[in-house]
Amino acid sequence: MLKRLLTLKIVAVMGIVAVRILSATYKFKLIDPEIERNVLEKGRHPIYASWHQRFFPGIILFAGRKPISIMISRSKDGEIVSKIVHLLGWHPVRGSSSKGGSQALRTLKKLVSKGFKVAHIVDGPRGPLGVVKPGLLLIAQATGMPIIPTIVSAEKKWVFNSWDRFMVPKPFSRVIIRFCDAVHIPRKLSPYDFEAKRLQIENVLKKGYTETDAIWSNATEVRRLFES
Repeated sequence: MLKRLLTLKIVAVMGIVAVRILSATYKFKLIDPEIERNVLEKGRHPIYASWHQRFFPGIILFAGRKPISIMISRSKDGEIVSKIVHLLGWHPVRGSSSKGGSQALRTLKKLVSKGFKVAHIVDGPRGPLGVVKPGLLLIAQATGMPIIPTIVSAEKKWVFNSWDRFMVPKPFSRVIIRFCDAVHIPRKLSPYDFEAKRLQIENVLKKGYTETDAIWSNATEVRRLFES
């Protein structure tokens, strides 16, 4: 047990060093920040929703939006990620749709009542890629807080051979963070309306990623964004 804990700590520290070094080289551009600002000015706490594939660049950026929480699976990989994000300033809540989801949902509800924002990986931890799972809407229903679909796109990146083709921006890459219009989920929905809302968010994310990724092929637009 002691050896395992020591190994986890070493891996977590190495992970933190890698995240901090890489993130310090990125040049970020935030698009449509007024969407987030309008939610905050109304005294609401956003639920930032994004794909598992793209969450790496936001680990440091969104850690600055304290207090902020994120649900991490109870898997062995999740244990390492949980330690990393905790040391970076996040409040990890352990659970997923397959294990510990109900308890994690209750914990998130309490945290939001204390002023926490929430980041949620809509298709994690096992996918399929780009499919919004019901957990996102359940969090919104439990907390009463709006969902902000959040797009993350990098100009230059490494793509890993994982189920989601996980992406890590290369050093000194330009990175776009884009907010889409907030989505409010009523506490009570029929199964039909629940599915309609789920598909709405899924389509917003797919469209947002497609449109934002396309920006990198437009040199004029890239210059306008990053030189303004």
